Amino acid sequence: MQISQEVFVDRGLIKKYNRAAPRYTSYPTAPHFKEELLDSTIYKNELLRLEKVDPNRPLSIYIHIPFCQDECYYCGCMRMITKDRSRAEDYLKALYKEVELLGALFGREKPVVQLHFGGGTPTYLDGRQLEELMAKIGTQFNLLTDDSGDYSIEVDPREADGGKLALLRRLGFNRISFGVQDINPKVQEAVNRVQPLELDVQVVAEARKAGFKSVNIDLIYGLPHQTAETFATTLKTVLDDLDPDRLAIFNFAHLPDLLKNQRKIDAAHLPQPDEKLQILEESIRILEERGYVYIGMDHFGKPEDELTVAQRDGKLHRNFQGYTTHSECDLVGLGVSSISQIGDMYAQNLKKVHHYQNHMDSGELPLFRGLLMSADDRIRHTVIMKIMCDFRLDFASIEAKFGLVFEEYFADALQQLAVMERDGLLEIENRIIQVRPAGKILIRNIATAFDWYLSQSLTKNSFSQAI
Repeated sequence: MQISQEVFVDRGLIKKYNRAAPRYTSYPTAPHFKEELLDSTIYKNELLRLEKVDPNRPLSIYIHIPFCQDECYYCGCMRMITKDRSRAEDYLKALYKEVELLGALFGREKPVVQLHFGGGTPTYLDGRQLEELMAKIGTQFNLLTDDSGDYSIEVDPREADGGKLALLRRLGFNRISFGVQDINPKVQEAVNRVQPLELDVQVVAEARKAGFKSVNIDLIYGLPHQTAETFATTLKTVLDDLDPDRLAIFNFAHLPDLLKNQRKIDAAHLPQPDEKLQILEESIRILEERGYVYIGMDHFGKPEDELTVAQRDGKLHRNFQGYTTHSECDLVGLGVSSISQIGDMYAQNLKKVHHYQNHMDSGELPLFRGLLMSADDRIRHTVIMKIMCDFRLDFASIEAKFGLVFEEYFADALQQLAVMERDGLLEIENRIIQVRPAGKILIRNIATAFDWYLSQSLTKNSFSQAI
């Protein structure tokens, strides 16, 4: 069975349902991770349990490099702004210790089928540091050397000089993501991200020459001075001049109460809600005309892209790295603030660089908080991820997996979905939930019907709006 990838922007429905909601890179979501719910003993016991269940389960590794040369005013990522490049050396020493600790726990047998460097700015590291880091990972984990893995890295074009892209390809990276955000100089100046289009064209050309299999471009809508017309110009230029295999078009979440750097953005220059809707609507129209397919959330891909194919075939997965084809993996996060998802366990590292570095001198895992999923968490996790990835849910598949009666277990959720069905977001027929084209943009809000924590008001309203 193939899943429909048609999407439609219904302004009336978006205005009614566009409430704050989690992005569901996990369930339960990170606000419910607690310090008292995780320690080194719990972590190691979960690994021992998994070894008995599936000793050959492959790994996905995420490495967080937090440093940035300059501050982008829109950014909500965990990063440290510093022009002192020596800070990276101290951080890497601590990171190497964590690599050794986790390598000893996981062993060299499990293949690393997915590897991702995120940030911050991973290419803040110089060539020598990148080589040393990959070598260290390779001594502790089973990195694939035949280019069959999904090894990706986030790159700031302004930090990609001196043959760095060719080096990354030699080190084994075969997928690359460039942050562009907007090509309009006025928008770039307003968010302190001045980046000439000529530079974007140059680095994408270098990446393709180096042999990267896939190029992703990140854009953001909702930034200061953007209009539907200016953003359409950005999008068309990116498609014409960069020809990405994938695009991520993120909604800018303006949260100045939570993010100090966003207070430097003049809210008077932000596009109004109707303008943002027009930007989104026009962007989807342009992408569909150019043959791109809506995968889900903020992501679009060419028809032959692996994520597009996986979504169409009902094999897409979602975790802290976003959408992925690797549902069979345990995700191991290394570095400050990174999050692991291993079996039924979530584990997040310490969130401040100096705390992380100091802790690594103790020889213990740098755990900050986490949890072990309950039986109810596992059920709802499966349901939410199926909705988020497939836009479809078969009651019988959940009943067969968990031994429950769907209508009884999710009676409250089905009451909420009945309202959404009347409004045209989805349909429920023959005990199957099918999200309609107008509901796909609001998939986060549909998924909240199954979120027990939200239903109990156990989450602060700190999530961004879907649109």
